[in-house]
Amino acid sequence: MKLTYLLLAGAMASGAALAATDKVENPVTESGVVKIEWKDPKSFRDVEAVGDIQSRFEMRTFETLTKNLNKEAVKVLKPNQKLELQVTDLDLAGDVRPTFGATSNDIRVVKDIYPPRITFTYSVTEDGKVIMVGDEKLKDLGFMQSAGRMSDKATKYESKLLTDWLKKTVAPKL
Repeated sequence: MKLTYLLLAGAMASGAALAATDKVENPVTESGVVKIEWKDPKSFRDVEAVGDIQSRFEMRTFETLTKNLNKEAVKVLKPNQKLELQVTDLDLAGDVRPTFGATSNDIRVVKDIYPPRITFTYSVTEDGKVIMVGDEKLKDLGFMQSAGRMSDKATKYESKLLTDWLKKTVAPKL
């Protein structure tokens, strides 16, 4: 009888672990006037989780970046306009390093030599018609000096990279 319960518990635990690590092939996040498709996140340069399940970390990161970009996009875009991005690469600021048993989790070391990078195509639509398109490869080599060290937001460097791009590239053309 105990063996049956152990086998059942083991099967349930392994099923839950598999369900927790399932990934959506090309997840889409949407917030307000911003919609982002994350193309093949497995191939992104660095969206490595530290102390979390990889799929949860990715979705939380993607949703946060979308929400933060939307905060600025609503200030720039007209009410009938929408910004859509197709992200093909993302490299979070910093680099993940193993702790070699000092803790159970790896750590992300953020230094000037590991800048945030993002590659994407974008389009701005107005009433369903495309009014602007483009390709971007963004990186911020001075990210440590410009993002404000007092912020504790996990994606502050990447969010700043995207909002600066929006203000400098998209806003003047609208």
